[in-house]
Amino acid sequence: MWKKKISLFLCLIVLILSGNPAFSAQFSQNNQSTAYYSVINFGAKADGQTKDTRSVQDAIDSCYAHGGGTVYFPPGTYLCGSLHLKSNIALYLDHGALIKMSKDNEDFDPYEKLEFKTAGDKETSFFHYALIRGEDLEHIAILGTGIIDGNRVKRGGPKPIALKRCSYVTIRDITLKNAPNYNISMLGTDFVSISGVTILNGYSDGIDPDACKNIRISDCFIDCYDDAIVPKASFSLGIRRSVENLTVTNCILSSNCNAFKFGTESGGGFKNVTFSNSTILPRKIGRPADSGISLESVDGAEVEGVTITNIAMTTVKSPIFLRLGNRGRDMQTPTPGYLRNVIITNITATGALQASIIAGIPGFPVENFTLNNIKIEFVGGGSFDGKLESVPELIDKYPDSDMFGAIPAWGIYCRHAKNLRLESVDLTVDHPDKRSAFIFEDVAKLNIVDVAAERSEGASSLMYFKDIKQVVISRCQIPKNKSVFFNVPANQKNEIQLTGNSIIN
Repeated sequence: MWKKKISLFLCLIVLILSGNPAFSAQFSQNNQSTAYYSVINFGAKADGQTKDTRSVQDAIDSCYAHGGGTVYFPPGTYLCGSLHLKSNIALYLDHGALIKMSKDNEDFDPYEKLEFKTAGDKETSFFHYALIRGEDLEHIAILGTGIIDGNRVKRGGPKPIALKRCSYVTIRDITLKNAPNYNISMLGTDFVSISGVTILNGYSDGIDPDACKNIRISDCFIDCYDDAIVPKASFSLGIRRSVENLTVTNCILSSNCNAFKFGTESGGGFKNVTFSNSTILPRKIGRPADSGISLESVDGAEVEGVTITNIAMTTVKSPIFLRLGNRGRDMQTPTPGYLRNVIITNITATGALQASIIAGIPGFPVENFTLNNIKIEFVGGGSFDGKLESVPELIDKYPDSDMFGAIPAWGIYCRHAKNLRLESVDLTVDHPDKRSAFIFEDVAKLNIVDVAAERSEGASSLMYFKDIKQVVISRCQIPKNKSVFFNVPANQKNEIQLTGNSIIN
């Protein structure tokens, strides 16, 4: 019994002395345990008024000098400018700890000088102007239930977390709020795990993995004005590098722009991407989101191997937006990439304001795409007075779900696509709409299986086809007057095959 008491007493002494950095490092070295460095022991005041940048940096530097470990933030408010993270170090923000950005711009590192030219903006291309920054590091972490406060009231300012060419990164359980720039910005950073993170009132993007590989994002709540989760493949490294092996799951996303999106920076590719088991909600302030899901290639990106499943969304403009364009940013000769091998399944949406859009460009179709088990409720109440030809191509323009203006369909508008399968798609409309539910133009090898939608009184037909090849419609309920179900030019009627459908009155 007395041996247990002595053991407990020694453990207590170790815990008390572990706040001393010198003892902590020695304890780590002799006992192969993690070093523990409290920023308070390096002079941090944690009063929210005194600038603690130097004290926190001293703790980081001392921790690094002794082989790495954990830099600990006890409860309190730490007013800081740029902090330089080091390899083999974790920052731990305890419950009640808050790192607040200084409002003085001189407290932050200036923008770095790039050795190459890029068309990307400052938010995308630069990583030194930040609160917590790291470059060419490995085995780093930002942990704990504390808060990082951007301390701003509008967009324009340092990034809270900026990591460039790092590897083996863990960011877990922290809260970020009031960020004036990308909340978590990563460039060329691989083997990343982000989990349990909360982002509140972001004025810019939520989480941006740019040219990153082997990324896991899970169990996050993100509320921001700009895109919530937006993988990019920009030219910010001076080379074209793909986003590969990305999983996003069990998240709640709220945005005034796009919930899950990639492709606005698409010099590299996007391969092996999964987005699953998540909810997309409207923000309490501002406009509805432009889209729930946006997949885009406009700068030559090769996009393939994308699976999106089990997503519920409400009050977005366009639930699904796919775009292959040819803007050609950072390309000497703009050349389209491709967008293919995409599966989107088990999607529910309510309050949709605009059709889902699948749009390639002439000669470069979106390919090998499946929509399965989709149920979307649209607001409706619209009309389209022009002709299909009046919908602009906008081949070299910035991609966005409302880029084409008025859309001739209220449910799904598809143009320039090949090998497309729609199965178990059920669309409803709250208010009568004079447009067709589906429009397919310049589409080859289209399979429509068990698809249903409402036809409003003013609409000529449920589906409209133009310049189509090899269309098969099966397991649908088709009225005796087939022209009510679909409309196709007379010279293309032989391109449609009906099989296994039910004829109804």
